[in-house]
Amino acid sequence: MEWSIQEIAREAGTTSRTLRHYGDLGLLAPSRTGANGYRYYDQGALVRLQRILLLRELGLPLPAIKDVLEGQRDTSAALRTHLLLLEQEQMRIGRQIASVRTTLHRTEEGEELMAGEVFDGFDHTVHEREVTERWGREAYAEGDRWWRGLSREERADFQGVHDAIARDYGAAREAGLDAGGEAVQHIAGRHCAWLAGTTTVTRSYVTGLAGMYVADPRFGKNYDRYGDGTAVFVRDALTIYAQHRLTD
Repeated sequence: MEWSIQEIAREAGTTSRTLRHYGDLGLLAPSRTGANGYRYYDQGALVRLQRILLLRELGLPLPAIKDVLEGQRDTSAALRTHLLLLEQEQMRIGRQIASVRTTLHRTEEGEELMAGEVFDGFDHTVHEREVTERWGREAYAEGDRWWRGLSREERADFQGVHDAIARDYGAAREAGLDAGGEAVQHIAGRHCAWLAGTTTVTRSYVTGLAGMYVADPRFGKNYDRYGDGTAVFVRDALTIYAQHRLTD
């Protein structure tokens, strides 16, 4: 089954011009072009367009989206990553709704407000903590409770472990080591062990997360501060490790 460019544009809430632009950029090629010059799209193209639109909603620029799509050949794994992110966002918004309802009720009833209730679901951290809490857990709420349960010293220790791993990646890249070599794969193993402290580490999870280290500059800068290109180096190292050492 296939759909015309007009049908796809209408169903996706976009325009034919946008779809043609995606095609010109190499993001979304039509499955075939008719004798009349019209573009047609099959089921695979529909899935790819869904992934593009999801990444656009995450605020990624088109060049970054292209990198993500090229780095994630396993469509099912990529969709599982997208689904996890959407579910986490759904849970976060649900907590915000409950928080506003509680604030409204307490305000109307003249009751005392509790800071923990007022700000539940509002995460103002956008750096490394977002990686570990938002992207590194099966559910955002579970991760948030875990993080809140740590002492200041435990949080610092947890962050310190990752900082050491990131520095070692940077040093390995600077030394010209191969991302698939034994030394770098040992670093990737430490990285996955660090992630395992907060979630179940699977092949699809690690490859999806590794791709976002490059695609989203907020995350990439946590590695590129140890030298330009370190985030790409980390992505490659983790992807190789996941393919050879992990299962789904």
